[in-house]
Amino acid sequence: MGHGSADRRSAGELEADVLAALWAAEAPLTPGRVQESLGGSLARTTVTTILGRLYGKGTVTRVRAGRGYAYTPTEDAPGLTARRMHSELAKDEDRRAVLARFVSQLDDEDERILRSLLDAEDGPDRPAGGAAG
Repeated sequence: MGHGSADRRSAGELEADVLAALWAAEAPLTPGRVQESLGGSLARTTVTTILGRLYGKGTVTRVRAGRGYAYTPTEDAPGLTARRMHSELAKDEDRRAVLARFVSQLDDEDERILRSLLDAEDGPDRPAGGAAG
């Protein structure tokens, strides 16, 4: 039952695997169901711990399911990535420098996508002419 160090994964990888299982589900999943969807490669206690951490971060919500809980992601994968990006940006006082560095490291296709998003003025949450800064 012991796993060798070659089988050991980082907490971030485990969280990503658990989130992938939740995103693929059509309904909230209990830790046991998450474990099953991952092929039983993780102990149920490990899955429960990961879900608890994700709940603490606000990444998943939970509802009572018998004596335990069933979990649902609070947002899709792109939404989670965007939230993480915002969180990282908020950590630095020089937002302009961070954004400048980020943009300078984009490949041509990502830069085109970003430009088209910034140029779009018909979004429901965006005032014409861009965001105030």
